[in-house]
Amino acid sequence: MPLSRTSVEKLLWAKAAGRCEYEGCPEILWRDALTKKKYNRSYVAHIIAEQPNGPRGDPVLSEQLKNDIDNLMLLCDAHHRLVDRIDIDEHTVTRLREMKKHHEQRMELLTSMPEGRKTHIVLYGANIGEISAPLNWHLAAQALIPHRYPAEGSAIELGLINSALEDHEDDYWQMERRNLRSLFEAKIRSRLVSRGDLEHLSVFGLAPIPLLVELGRLFSDIPAAEIYQLHREPPDWVWQKTPEGFCYVKREPNDIHDVVALKLSLSATIVDARIHEALRTSGVSTWEITIDKPNNDFLKGAEQLTLFRQQFRLLLDRAKAVHGQDAVLHVFPAVPVSVAVEIGRTWMPKADMTLCVYDQNRKRGGFVETLRFP
Repeated sequence: MPLSRTSVEKLLWAKAAGRCEYEGCPEILWRDALTKKKYNRSYVAHIIAEQPNGPRGDPVLSEQLKNDIDNLMLLCDAHHRLVDRIDIDEHTVTRLREMKKHHEQRMELLTSMPEGRKTHIVLYGANIGEISAPLNWHLAAQALIPHRYPAEGSAIELGLINSALEDHEDDYWQMERRNLRSLFEAKIRSRLVSRGDLEHLSVFGLAPIPLLVELGRLFSDIPAAEIYQLHREPPDWVWQKTPEGFCYVKREPNDIHDVVALKLSLSATIVDARIHEALRTSGVSTWEITIDKPNNDFLKGAEQLTLFRQQFRLLLDRAKAVHGQDAVLHVFPAVPVSVAVEIGRTWMPKADMTLCVYDQNRKRGGFVETLRFP
């Protein structure tokens, strides 16, 4: 016996998880976005109209499919009007079926994840030159699927909102560092101690490299944290497949000097002359981690980040053996944001050399010393 129209609509609500099925629309259909009042504000729309003369109607299929759940979509008011009145021609049967299929598959996947796969999203942004960091919860949440899902409907935000300072100004670095430490203690460390509800953290950062190193240092003793990378193509945070045969190249210095430098030529090539200029000496023992062809979009897969952490750990141990723990390691980074965070996570304050991290700043004529660890 066929299901009644009421039963079909209940089933549709379940498959759509109470949200608009139009692509990219996160609208909750059981609560008003402004007043938070709970009520049914959905529309059940037909892909093939229930009347032959309706939107995408058909002389035969309209009657056959008018109560078929595969022909029905749950939509918000705006998108119901868009597909049925305003822009009918652009919303073909094929396109609407794809929207419905993608949405319902995604809802099934999300609701099938066990409780232990939840994670708290952490966003950290700081001005890079004159550019503010474009971070938001929705883009971060999309990067988690299908391995994890957000534990809360909002992010833990660590950035200083509406900062007027830029990274070429003297006060910028210390102010941003103090703010980051303060917010980390208040929003993360305190919850770990008092509530114990932060079982896993997913970290998304867009900031100057030295500040991201500081972020990683703060996360160093929190093992249940995963770092994400913003890609250029496609422009999202979703981890991609690691290129076959990928490897890092480590180089040791030919001569041993009192001044020790590390150049990380990953996103771009760093020539020794720039290091000598910043340190005001050519007597430098320069260590290096690089790749075959440095470029700003080489980091695709999470395995590459893990491999960097391993190679960086080996280099820190080897450099300490050569120069001694009391030496200062001057770090010149051309690296992706996630690698910068991993630098801070990997470095051990009680065991490793002091790190002095430099930042490339055109307004100040090249590499400039910014932050020291510890």
